[in-house]
Amino acid sequence: MREKFNFIKLRYWWFALSALIMIPGLISIAVQGFNLGIDFTGGTLLDLKFARPVTVSEVRDVLKDFHLENSTIQLAATEHTEASPNVFIRTRVLTEEERRAVLAAAEKKLGPYDVLRIEKVGAVIGSELTREAIIALAIACALMIGYITLRFEFKFGVSAIIALLHDVIVVLGLFSLLRKEVDASFVAAILTIIGYSINDTIVIFDRIRENLKTHKKGESFQDLVNRSIWQTLTRSIYTVLTVLFATLALYLFGGETTKNFSLALLIGFTSGCYSSICNASPIWVTWKEFEERGRRTQRAKSVK
Repeated sequence: MREKFNFIKLRYWWFALSALIMIPGLISIAVQGFNLGIDFTGGTLLDLKFARPVTVSEVRDVLKDFHLENSTIQLAATEHTEASPNVFIRTRVLTEEERRAVLAAAEKKLGPYDVLRIEKVGAVIGSELTREAIIALAIACALMIGYITLRFEFKFGVSAIIALLHDVIVVLGLFSLLRKEVDASFVAAILTIIGYSINDTIVIFDRIRENLKTHKKGESFQDLVNRSIWQTLTRSIYTVLTVLFATLALYLFGGETTKNFSLALLIGFTSGCYSSICNASPIWVTWKEFEERGRRTQRAKSVK
């Protein structure tokens, strides 16, 4: 009875839904870009030694008043790792007035301190590294297409990469729309999403390949792929729920610095499950049907 719901029959609705999600994000990326973190833009380093041990949460509460709660805060190693008088803070680039205000608030709330070092630093991830990362992603996509072509066929490889790019664009677009900070941990999240999404897609493609070996003559590609999706649907749902529960716990109970990382994973894992079921396989079916129509048209012309 469950097979009455045909995923493939509704594929153009899935494509439209994906476009509806991606287009606003792409417009946002083109118009307002990203809210780049200090890993991309550089920042200010504050190396302070307080008269008493302080905790990360205490320092972050001070920075929150200046909208700097996402700054990197490190404590010097001590016997009591949860608190230390030596604090290393890295924020976005601060003006002289902002820096004085932050230091004054720190002294008022946390007590006296000595300034060990204050300096401005350049971006950790510059334009050259960003360009190299894009090149590396392109090479990885090409290698994945090559591997999937060897294991399956070229159409499977291209369909998988299109679904993969869908997930990346969804995450990038939503972060641009929501003005969430993009930093080094966000790059790590994107790489994690890519690995998860391609794995989920390959599981469905593997079942399609197995079913193709026993493909009945009267069964259409739509019915075969829909049957394959249903055969792997339970596995796909259980897998995504498992990782979503763990990621949601990280988002709710993790530190402030992991919020954007876990949010990117939540969006990416959800999108990855959706695209594996509703985009990758339907793209392959659409391609195969277009190819079959072309062959029939060619045969009809040769008969004439």
